[in-house]
Amino acid sequence: MVPLLVLLDLAEGGGGYGMCPSGLQACEVPYTAWLELAAGLVLVIFGLIALVRLTMKVVRREERRRQAIERVGTVNEPA
Repeated sequence: MVPLLVLLDLAEGGGGYGMCPSGLQACEVPYTAWLELAAGLVLVIFGLIALVRLTMKVVRREERRRQAIERVGTVNEPA
């Protein structure tokens, strides 16, 4: 929603809410902008993968703990 509002403001001759204060003609786009975006996205993806792996590890550990408790409970029950 925000990029659309910035684009509409630039189309009307505005400064894009601070993105291009001098107008669209004077707005400079660095050559490395796509590289920064790609690097940020890669870092976010790796972070999400690490978070999912950590979550799965915790879930597996909890399942093993519960199974161990169930096994101990069945061993201690009278025959």
